[in-house]
Amino acid sequence: MPTAPDFAYSYLPTPIGLLELKGSEAGLAAVTFLNEAATQAETPAAAVASCLREAHQQLRAYFGRELRDFSLVYDLPRGTEFQQRVWQVLQGVSYGRTASYLDLARQLGNPGAVRAVGAANGQNPLAIVWPCHRIIGASGQLTGYAGGLPRKKWLLTHEQPAAQTSLFG
Repeated sequence: MPTAPDFAYSYLPTPIGLLELKGSEAGLAAVTFLNEAATQAETPAAAVASCLREAHQQLRAYFGRELRDFSLVYDLPRGTEFQQRVWQVLQGVSYGRTASYLDLARQLGNPGAVRAVGAANGQNPLAIVWPCHRIIGASGQLTGYAGGLPRKKWLLTHEQPAAQTSLFG
């Protein structure tokens, strides 16, 4: 039986809260918002595990408006086949663009799967990096975000002036 990978963790403060990064020698496995009561402080640069250094650097660059597209190696997250497909399509939504859950369902060839797409989007383990914040309701309203709607709104505003509602720009 294969053994579970050893994961390293680090913490990165951002303008919208503390992020926890999780990774292994295979790559980045998760980027998660910690709640407001989180007591972890930023992991000093010298203490960031080698498997997380590039993710730290790219996230800092993203928040500094110096990076639009992440180029990282991933310890591929576990998920159902459907979730994996949704996460793959999600990565095609470009910086500064938005798409609806219906748009994603159509990309998957199943326009009736809007709720399932929403559920899979909500299980995205790589917040910000796999841009689930760019997915909005068909009416253009901000809906659902595991990190909370204020963070979603901040992220979309952060990507201005590039942001404009358009599918997979």
